[in-house]
Amino acid sequence: MTAAPFTVNAKPRTAAGKGGARRIRSEGAIPAIAYGRELTAMAVSVAPKDILAVLASEHGQNTVVELSVEGAKKLLVMIKEYSYHPLKRNLLHVDFVEVKLDRPVDVQIPLFTTGKAEGVTKGGLLRQVFRTLPVRCLPDRIPLKIEVDVTALLLGDAIAVQDVKLAEGVQVLLPAEQTIVAVVAPEKDRTEETAAVPGAAAAGAAPAAGAAPAAGAKDAKAAAPAKDAGKDAKKK
Repeated sequence: MTAAPFTVNAKPRTAAGKGGARRIRSEGAIPAIAYGRELTAMAVSVAPKDILAVLASEHGQNTVVELSVEGAKKLLVMIKEYSYHPLKRNLLHVDFVEVKLDRPVDVQIPLFTTGKAEGVTKGGLLRQVFRTLPVRCLPDRIPLKIEVDVTALLLGDAIAVQDVKLAEGVQVLLPAEQTIVAVVAPEKDRTEETAAVPGAAAAGAAPAAGAAPAAGAKDAKAAAPAKDAGKDAKKK
């Protein structure tokens, strides 16, 4: 097993429930669980400072960690989920998922833009559709970040998934034609363009007095029973 950049020591735990979790936290540790496709869920406790060090590292949650469980074999894991206290903001719990170096994993990678789009210098706005991209790759090929150069983008231009340059073996789990960054007109300009079109009106707006009824209104009126239909029937 290739050594991971971080080693987290863990102790097996048997105490379950809120009472057991409170006792573990009172001892300066936090409850955790490790599981995987071939690993039966294992309840452990870890030092919160070790987890915070992993989360603060370059790869953050995408860091491959060596979990050294007392009395058990070492495992290669990644942090799957973690939670903080809503008020105190101290770490409460962490979940680890076992990984294999020869099996791909699905992770979220931060997306950054570089350069200043030409369309922005001419009054457009740079709209970044995604802040992170879902990626699949082997654990030792997880990129720190994904960057796209927007310098050449003109107003109305966009960058799609298929335009992103990635290392071999790294795949973005989105359709190839999915837009991730675009240069668009300011919202005010788009509103003015719509208002400038003759007869343009907001969807669902009521017609002005004397205006022709909307499509389908004539048919609806014809389908409705005449106001004096009941009276005519009585006369007959």
